[in-house]
Amino acid sequence: MHEIYNSRFQRQCMILHPGEFYASGEDLIISTVLGSCIAVVFYDPIHRIGAMNHFMLPGTLREDGFFNTEGGKYGMYAMELAINEMLKLGARRERLRCKVFGGAHVLRGGGPAHEASVPQNNINFAFNYLETERITVESSDVGGTVARKVLLFPQTFKVLLKRITGTLITDVEKEEKDYLRRIKTESKKPSEPTLF
Repeated sequence: MHEIYNSRFQRQCMILHPGEFYASGEDLIISTVLGSCIAVVFYDPIHRIGAMNHFMLPGTLREDGFFNTEGGKYGMYAMELAINEMLKLGARRERLRCKVFGGAHVLRGGGPAHEASVPQNNINFAFNYLETERITVESSDVGGTVARKVLLFPQTFKVLLKRITGTLITDVEKEEKDYLRRIKTESKKPSEPTLF
C-alpha cells in the first residue's frame, strides 16, 4: 500500500495492491485496480467508517467446505481483516453494508486451468461469505473481461468506478500474474513453527 495526494479530489489517497486492506473514517480516498481480484468495500452509516480489501484467491477449502486461510491475499482473511479494523475504529458489524467489485477474466496466455476459474471462484466466494455473514450487498460490478479502478470515499460510501481497457489492462494482468507466482512460491515454503 502506498499513499499519494489526489489533486483532482484534493485528498490523500491510499492505494491498495493485492493482499492489502485499509479502513478509515477520515476524509480521504481508498483506491485499487482490479482484474481477476475482488475488492469488497464496507460501510457503517452511523459512524461513517469505510474499508476496502483486495484479494486474489478465495483460499483453501476445509473439510466442511468453507474457506479458511491465513493471509490477506486470501478472501476469508481479507474480509475479516477489513471488518475487524472497522470495528476497532468504532463500527458495528450488524450495521455493515457493502459493495463488491472485480472478478474479470484478464489472465490470458496459457496458464493452468485453475487460473481460468480464479475470477468466478472469487466472485462466488465474496457473495457466499457476505450472505453467510448477513452483510447487505448494496451493489456490485463483477465479471466480464475488463479491469476496474475503484475509488472509495469512506465517510460517505461513495464509490467511483472506471473500466480499464486497451494497453492499461496489460499492466493489471502482469501485476496479477506476478502476484499469483509469489503466492505459489510462498505456499511451497515450509511453514515456521509457532512459538508460545
